[in-house]
Amino acid sequence: MKTYNQLTYELRCQIYALKKIGISQNKIAQQLKVSQSTISRELSRNTGKRGYRIKQAQSLAQGRRLHSRKAIKMTSNLIALIDSKIYMKWSPEQISGWLKEVHRILISHETIYLHVWADKKRGGQLFQHLRRKGKAYQSRSKDKQAGRGFIKNRVSIDERPTVIDNKSRIGDWEIDLVIGKGHSGALVTIVERKTSFTVSMRVDDKSAKSVTAATIALLQPYKKAVHTITADNGKEFAYHEMMSEYLDCGVYFADPYCSWQRGLNENTNGLLRQYWPKATDFKKVSQSEVEDVIVQLNDRPRKKLNYKLPAKLMAEHMAAIAA
Repeated sequence: MKTYNQLTYELRCQIYALKKIGISQNKIAQQLKVSQSTISRELSRNTGKRGYRIKQAQSLAQGRRLHSRKAIKMTSNLIALIDSKIYMKWSPEQISGWLKEVHRILISHETIYLHVWADKKRGGQLFQHLRRKGKAYQSRSKDKQAGRGFIKNRVSIDERPTVIDNKSRIGDWEIDLVIGKGHSGALVTIVERKTSFTVSMRVDDKSAKSVTAATIALLQPYKKAVHTITADNGKEFAYHEMMSEYLDCGVYFADPYCSWQRGLNENTNGLLRQYWPKATDFKKVSQSEVEDVIVQLNDRPRKKLNYKLPAKLMAEHMAAIAA
């Protein structure tokens, strides 16, 4: 088997000298006992505007070596670390980004997926903690009428400030419900658009009274960071004017059948379904269990946040506006 040896500083000195007196690449390779392609590659990669120079060639080669990605072996310690995050329901992409950001370990999410599938073939259970595919929504026209009733004094999303669309500020939230089996209990979920910071509370029913009380209780601690709330057209949000008054914010309603207008909230609900599938009776789920899961979500690194943590971003914002 052929092996490739890195050229040393001394060999580069010889290449420089031989090239200077007009020796061909083939003859240089023969004299230094390396392949001609090695000499050709060295000259093409390390020749500057002023020609091939020893110190410049050595510096360029060392720079490439320093920044090259070396293969990371899946050691037992690394596997244990990866597995612990998978059991916390982190995605392979989140784990990959977190390892790079925090531990300076370069390992692709594809490698982590291969590890999970190899574990499955051995009878392991890691795959059961991966994200489930989201529900496929039918394409519907924006101007179709909602079938969920009329909400008095409803303010359309079309009247929402345009600053919200580009997520340039913290304080714009999306709200929705995760319904339990047979409509037995529900989760009120509210997520902040820029940081993905999430709060949630279990309610026994999805009446407007229960949902409004839960919303005010969840957002009251963050009142200074609440500018707007965007909801769908469910009757559970009929008391939106009360929310607006208590939280001093605007409440807007998405267009019927346009769930993409609250895409972050829809995605967050999908994450929660990992813990509580559609067969869940939320009346049997305690609020402390809900809070434990929300803490996990807020402590996950997010790709769109450059693998920062939603909890940390919100804590920093609250500290800044309180100062």
